Amino acid sequence: MKKKETKKLTKDEILKNLEKSKKDLFNFRFQKINGQMKSPSQVNETKKTIARLKTMLGKKLNA
Repeated sequence: MKKKETKKLTKDEILKNLEKSKKDLFNFRFQKINGQMKSPSQVNETKKTIARLKTMLGKKLNA
């Protein structure tokens, strides 16, 4: 998810996407352990997405 996309989201949408991303990261960890990981770069991208969403959520709450 790009920075421009996160700016357009509402608070509720950010929370939903944050939960989804956390679940994805959890599942990627199991895939990595089992050797089923197709694209290891997805882990880093998911972590970055979580960070972006948390940053935007903080900005929305303070505004």
